[in-house]
Amino acid sequence: MILAVDTSLGTAVALIDADGDLRAEASAADPLGHAEIIGDLLVEVLRQAGAGAVTHVVAGMGPGPFTGLRIGIAAARAFALGRDIPVIAVPSHFAAALTATETETGPFAVVTDARRREVAITVFDGIDADGIPHVVAETVLVRAADADAHLDGIRRIDVGTLSARDLARVGARALAAGRVLTDDEPLYLRNPDVTLPGAPKKVGT
Repeated sequence: MILAVDTSLGTAVALIDADGDLRAEASAADPLGHAEIIGDLLVEVLRQAGAGAVTHVVAGMGPGPFTGLRIGIAAARAFALGRDIPVIAVPSHFAAALTATETETGPFAVVTDARRREVAITVFDGIDADGIPHVVAETVLVRAADADAHLDGIRRIDVGTLSARDLARVGARALAAGRVLTDDEPLYLRNPDVTLPGAPKKVGT
């Protein structure tokens, strides 16, 4: 079984079996409070799934805000470390793109709220031979007011929640094809607002 965890938007957790069928899922749409609920969602999904060993963990790597995104990635890595199983890193927009390919034909853009009047945009066009959404333009951060002009007629799909099941399915397909979709570095939308203070100023005597 493959466990998927994503906190790039709300908090989403799912388990799929070797055939890609859903065993269990749980989610919360609230874009805040990931740390307070992610443990409960993991417990609920494992309870729903019943017997069976989790063999891999898929971590949604963003784009997303610094605080929320790192909570999901840390939870995925901690779960995998505790069970000595691999982590598969998958860009979160791939989950939304896989969902969209069930109804979309031709190029389309996954658009997610980046706050501060900005959006994150990734452009896809169908799926490739491995069943993985095909990226034609990498993720960029754009002013929300400029998004349509940036897309220049490409159909946009505004996404408010992500399917952890589809995130797991993308991870499973990447695993089967021996592909690495992204590295271990999260795709933060911007640097955290809180920074470490500099060295204390010298005070004259």
